[in-house]
Amino acid sequence: MEAPEVASCKVVLAGNVAKSLLMEVAEGLQKLEKAPRLVGFLANTDPAARMYADWTKKTCTENGFRFDLREVDREELEENILVANKDDEVDGIIVYYPIFGNRQDQYLQQITDVSKDVEGLSHRYIFNMYQNIRFLDQEKLQKSILPCTPLAIIKILEYLRVYNTILPYGNRLFGHSITVVNRSEVVGRPLAALLANDGACVYSVDVTGVQQFTRGEGIKNRRHDVIEKPGWELEDCVPLSDVVISGVPGEKFKFPINMLRDGAVCVNFSTDKVI
Repeated sequence: MEAPEVASCKVVLAGNVAKSLLMEVAEGLQKLEKAPRLVGFLANTDPAARMYADWTKKTCTENGFRFDLREVDREELEENILVANKDDEVDGIIVYYPIFGNRQDQYLQQITDVSKDVEGLSHRYIFNMYQNIRFLDQEKLQKSILPCTPLAIIKILEYLRVYNTILPYGNRLFGHSITVVNRSEVVGRPLAALLANDGACVYSVDVTGVQQFTRGEGIKNRRHDVIEKPGWELEDCVPLSDVVISGVPGEKFKFPINMLRDGAVCVNFSTDKVI
């Protein structure tokens, strides 16, 4: 019996995507009087958090930013954040979660000054993201901060020209159908909302079922609505989609590539190989 033919694909390296973005960052830095200072707070012994902190330091150092890692006891973290909020020498704050692993972490996210929150975790940023409010000011000079992983995926889609720059800003995914396999509050749900707010019809899939994120026919609505799709499964969404994004944690899940449309763009943000 002959082995099934494996579909060919073109792999796009993350380094190629990042190159133009880093050039843009470098140009922006040249316009500043001094390099911004980012302060990271590490208040746990989680190896993943330590690795994230090390990556942050490496990236900042390589790209001309100042970075301070402050290791503090978790019971003293709140006070340290409040002090950093008032420190004019601190331009940005990042906290390496989890700290307590409960709602107290959400509280800590909200006490970081909005002007120094580089992760987009403050309530104002989250509200703006879901409400499709893109700027903090009426003059539209200050963009609202987006969470890093959903934003990174958007940058990948922009690099691949999935976004149609002929269309008006905010509508450039109109005509695209996208499946997102993950609906976590950290990545999957925000990503589905962002893509739908940009005009796409998004099918959000997780173990509880399928939801459709859409601004309606002809993208007539200002922001997305969420529609339950009773009885729908992965096989109902993927064949309709020209973009498929997967972020299922764990080695057991393997994406059924036989469902993919020819020419589909596929992005995996899980640390596990799913194909």
